[in-house]
Amino acid sequence: MDRNEYFVAFMVLVILAVMPARSQAHAYPFNDPALPAEKRIDNLLSLMTIDEKVGCLGTRTGVPRLGVPNIGSSEGIHGVVQRDKSQGGYHGSAITTTQFPQPPGMGESWDPDLVREAAGVEGYEARFITQTPKYDRQILMLWGPQADLARDPRWGRSEEVYGEDPFFNGTMVTAFVKGLQGDDPKYWQAASLLKHFLANSNENLRTKSSSNFDQRLFWEYYSVPFRMGFLDGGAKAVMASYNSWNGTPMAINPILKSVVEDQWGVDVLSSDGGAVKLLVTDHKRFPTQKEAVVACLKAGINQFLDTYQDETKAALKDGSITEKEIDELLGRKFQIAIKLGLLDPPATVPFAAIKDSPEPWNTAKDKEVSQKMALESVVLLKNANSFLPLKKDSIKSIAVIGPLADSVHWDWYGGTPPYAITPLRGIKEAVGPSVKVNYAADETAQAAVKAAEASDVAVVVVGNDPTCGPDMPHDWHNTPDGGGTLPCTVPSDGREGRDRQVITLDQEQLVRQVYAVNPKTVVILISSFPFAINWSQENVPAILHMAHSSQDEGAALAKVLFGDYNPGGRLVTTWPKSTDQLPPMMDYNIRDGRTYMYFKGEPLYPFGYGLSYTSFQYSNLKTSSAEIAKDGTVTVSVDVTNTGSMAGDEVVQLYVKHLKSKVERPREELKGFQRVSIQPNEKKTVTIPLEATDLSYWDEKLGRFQVEAEPVSLMVGDSSADIKLDAKLQIR
Repeated sequence: MDRNEYFVAFMVLVILAVMPARSQAHAYPFNDPALPAEKRIDNLLSLMTIDEKVGCLGTRTGVPRLGVPNIGSSEGIHGVVQRDKSQGGYHGSAITTTQFPQPPGMGESWDPDLVREAAGVEGYEARFITQTPKYDRQILMLWGPQADLARDPRWGRSEEVYGEDPFFNGTMVTAFVKGLQGDDPKYWQAASLLKHFLANSNENLRTKSSSNFDQRLFWEYYSVPFRMGFLDGGAKAVMASYNSWNGTPMAINPILKSVVEDQWGVDVLSSDGGAVKLLVTDHKRFPTQKEAVVACLKAGINQFLDTYQDETKAALKDGSITEKEIDELLGRKFQIAIKLGLLDPPATVPFAAIKDSPEPWNTAKDKEVSQKMALESVVLLKNANSFLPLKKDSIKSIAVIGPLADSVHWDWYGGTPPYAITPLRGIKEAVGPSVKVNYAADETAQAAVKAAEASDVAVVVVGNDPTCGPDMPHDWHNTPDGGGTLPCTVPSDGREGRDRQVITLDQEQLVRQVYAVNPKTVVILISSFPFAINWSQENVPAILHMAHSSQDEGAALAKVLFGDYNPGGRLVTTWPKSTDQLPPMMDYNIRDGRTYMYFKGEPLYPFGYGLSYTSFQYSNLKTSSAEIAKDGTVTVSVDVTNTGSMAGDEVVQLYVKHLKSKVERPREELKGFQRVSIQPNEKKTVTIPLEATDLSYWDEKLGRFQVEAEPVSLMVGDSSADIKLDAKLQIR
């Protein structure tokens, strides 16, 4: 033998020696973390039967025969949802989990780091439930965040999204995704499935409607939060919406493959509940369920929330779909199983011992994140003559009035909290036994008036009903209209399956009656979306806003009322004075007057608006350079000084206006923000990075983003309508 022959023989002996050891360590090659992911998945697929493969196209991805655990799923936009059967169709007993404010409330914190912390709580709780045998549930893919945009305040599901601005929503979506996934460099603690792609912001007729708009709005507005969630956050799963885009239903829209899968690298494309059937019944695209299923498979759908198994097997039998195509669909899906460590030996995954930890929702750590989120989400809408904060030592009695005063309302995607503090309870605990609390629900105006007359101050707690009625039906999460049978008798109420008819607040009549007998009235509006509370804004001295469903709702509101916490939340949508200021509901061209970027007229409250108990002064706006290259980055800095007597949070907002663009641009666009805590008389320098690529527009002719050589105005302020300073920046 020559030297090469000796070497080859030696290597063969080494391989033969290693192979038995590997086979002893791993039951199958797909269990070996040292192998490339593609080889592991190929091995797994080669061992699976066709029935097992078809089964994995649903939400259950486990292969018990081969010891492969199920990824599983759960709703999770502001808390892990695990109800018992009577609460919403889940089997087994309810599991309490930490419940944060609805996404608009989380957004109103304007604190992406805190949103990431909250999502980290959710991801850990989902992993804890999955890894703890007594719960017998697998819920490692959480259906959230909602990356849609609240383009119209009448949209019934506005309660599920962060706001109306694409950059803002994308920032929050990215933070939430990263929080769910966790900080381990190799494994995710939970996976994120974004909802609902795309332009799904009408409930009435949503199962057959088409959202129509041009390519520029696709790339510059509607898809931005999704793109940021995938490319910046690393999410790998998404759910297609019920509606069509420009006439093609999203479940079979070619853009799922051409953009979402091929350009953004998404591995799981999920249909929504009942969406495949709607292709036959409502969209009328196919004559049978089988043909609809095949079309979805061809479009890249590899997770069905609908009837699909018999249809897929029949399609395999007649050749409409091939096993190779099924393997390709599952190959992407099992990439997520690898990221979650589900194909690895359990002892090698860092979450193996989590089952021995205390229930996380009862720990101080999770409670602290919940309490902080509740506090940061409170928005002060009005405070005439510094009416708030109330001084406990000068109040002998306080009336707590209204239909939401002694309850915390959960929405369609909220779970079961370990505790819930109502406004009434929070106020009672804050004032102690020395202050008399006169409580009156709204059963009769007489009781409310009597309580207000007998008190030094009246607090009226009003808002919407997130579910428009009693318990959700057993199959609510599997029906396209979200149940759709519950009575919604108030025209301003909205939810999944129902858009709001008006944006006025019926309960404002109660506010009027209370104010008539006690002008020292505070309105607390707990709502999922904007209300045109024009009378209250004109007359009542103080108004606070908070979204529903925080387990610490009442405690946070009480701390703000009595000055134990200075509110710093900001609104995430434009609040109109009237629906007369809005375009028709189905007009998806936002340039016709939607959002702060194109709104016509004067709103009741602008995007980014919120007050404080202290005051702030802006000065010394600077850029790191007066010019920026088309692929460059500039740093914008501004000094902010707390000129009041109380510590507080300011939300510094950076807007951009294009001065000489060749195409129509918004009057202003949010491109950066930072929430900062500042002590009295303290000055802080806030720095915000700005990339030139964030100033681009979509060139429909070239089919790509373009950065123009032009001057832009950089505007810094504390809302979209209150710009404090501005400066010019030249793009070269």
